[in-house]
Amino acid sequence: MRLTYWTGFWIFLFDQVTKYIVLYQVNLPAQPNQTYEVFAPLLTLRMAWNRGVNFGLFADFDMRWALIAVALIISAFVLWWIRRENAGRWAHISAGLLVGGAIGNVVDRVLHGAVADFLNVSCCGINNPYAFNVADISIFVGAIGLVLFTDGGNKKKTA
Repeated sequence: MRLTYWTGFWIFLFDQVTKYIVLYQVNLPAQPNQTYEVFAPLLTLRMAWNRGVNFGLFADFDMRWALIAVALIISAFVLWWIRRENAGRWAHISAGLLVGGAIGNVVDRVLHGAVADFLNVSCCGINNPYAFNVADISIFVGAIGLVLFTDGGNKKKTA
């Protein structure tokens, strides 16, 4: 479990540091429609406040506290489940990625009322209108890792 907690801690810290830099050092929110090319044309900083769920779905509804509660409940469940699961190293890392990212986005919702998304990846003439952050990447990779590196309760029973 220590690996899960440390992974979650470092992901949370990295997420919050990147958000701090973009929000307060680069000051991206103060410049509407402003973008910064980091690795043109692949990676661009473009500010977006996500008040909803993935891709801004349900952003018109005030779901701030409900989304905070859901993230905390899922995080607690993942920690409980990974503790009970006879999981290996990669499953514990995956759980830490998911929980660290979820808590990073919870902090955004508490402090700002929305999640700060700012990473935009476009390629090959396709303009991606969506932005995301380090926490979003961690949640996605952690969820995929939990699917791949745990048996999901499908342990084979021996006679």
